[in-house]
Amino acid sequence: MTQTKEQHPFIQYLEGLHEDRGALAALRRGLGLQPGRAPEMFRYVVPWLPKKVSREAEAAYYLVASLFAYHPLITSEGDIGAHLHKTFSGEGENAATERRFTALLSAHHDDLPVYLRQTISFLKSKDVAVNWQQLFRDLQNWNHPQGFVQKRWAKSFWGSRSRNVQEDTQNLKKE
Repeated sequence: MTQTKEQHPFIQYLEGLHEDRGALAALRRGLGLQPGRAPEMFRYVVPWLPKKVSREAEAAYYLVASLFAYHPLITSEGDIGAHLHKTFSGEGENAATERRFTALLSAHHDDLPVYLRQTISFLKSKDVAVNWQQLFRDLQNWNHPQGFVQKRWAKSFWGSRSRNVQEDTQNLKKE
C-alpha cells in the first residue's frame, strides 16, 4: 500500500498560480534577496504564514515561492537529490554537479537561498521538474540535528547511481 504525503495548502496555492504571470513576476522579485525582503511578494505569501512562525519556517515560505515562480515545473516524485541525479550526462558535467550538490548539502540554513537558486536554475536549464511539496517540507527540517534531509538527498543522488552501476555490471557479466 503506497502512502501519500499530505499536500501543504501553500504549495497547492502556488501550483495554482502557474499560469498567473503577474503573480509569478511578483514572486520572482524575491530571487536574490533575503527571504521576506521583496514587498511585492507579501500579498501572495503573508496570508499563508502561520500565526506563530519561526524565522527559518517563514524563510521557507518566501524562498519556495520565489523559486517556484522562477521554475514552475511540478512533479510529485523525488527530492532535490533525485532531481539532480536526472541531469547526469558527461563526466565533466557530472563532477561539477557533484561539487555543487556537495556544497548545497553542507550549506548553512541562511545560505540556502543562494545555493537553491543556483540548483533550481540548473534544473530549469535541464527541464527537470521539482517536487515543491517535498522541497518545502525539507527546508523546514534543514536544521534537524540528525541531518536526515541532507542524508536522504544524498541517498537519492548517489544511491540511484550506485544501483545503476551495479545493474550495468551485472548485465556485463551476463553477456
